[in-house]
Amino acid sequence: MRLNTFEWGDAGAPPVICVHGVTGHGERYRRLAEQHWAKRFRVISVDLRGHGRSGWEPPWNYATHVADLVETADALGIERADWVGHSFGGRLVLELAARHPERIRRAVLLDPAIQILPHVAEFVAGAERQDDVTYSSAEDYLERRGDSSAHELVLEDALLHCEALPDGRLRRRTHQPAMESIYRSLASDPPPPETLTIPTLLIHAPSYGLVREEQLEAYAPHVEAVAVPGMHMVMWDAFDEVADAVERFLEDGGA
Repeated sequence: MRLNTFEWGDAGAPPVICVHGVTGHGERYRRLAEQHWAKRFRVISVDLRGHGRSGWEPPWNYATHVADLVETADALGIERADWVGHSFGGRLVLELAARHPERIRRAVLLDPAIQILPHVAEFVAGAERQDDVTYSSAEDYLERRGDSSAHELVLEDALLHCEALPDGRLRRRTHQPAMESIYRSLASDPPPPETLTIPTLLIHAPSYGLVREEQLEAYAPHVEAVAVPGMHMVMWDAFDEVADAVERFLEDGGA
């Protein structure tokens, strides 16, 4: 499937493809692109299958998501790019690196969901199954999120991510069976660390704890790890730190 995309910067600049997390959408990279990365790179972000304005049909497994990313890059004329993935998007970048390392020049993992514990996966999958993903207002959207302290950006995200209903409520643009499936899949074993053969930057939020110490130890020989303050939405909570670290890492890689 060719995914819905958003794009910023010069079409002739080096490409950076950004992948959001489960329940997210591609425009979460808009502020980073507009204020920082698009000055140097062609920044493209996608709505994953089951999210946003892309198609929602199954299957929602890793092979299909990776195939979608490759097909979309091909449609854009991009054979090799830098890839940035947040949360589930970080896991997808790991999957892409294991299956198609030739497609990645450098990788950035933003608080990646490398593998979550089975009981956590089941809990969040169940919560998605019961959630009708409608909100009375942007403030209601904010109150029901617990992964960011950047309230202004969460309120902005509500308007970007949700469609306005005739009665004034907001509905998140996600397909709940897909969300359920993806959360459960995150309990599966990730690609072995040794399959990560390209330069990789891993930015994580220790206070949130999604990236566990044993994962950092396993990937230590293969990544440059940077800890930032705040919660899981590191592109919001640690905006300046993430913007600068990623830009520096990608520019250091040369052409």
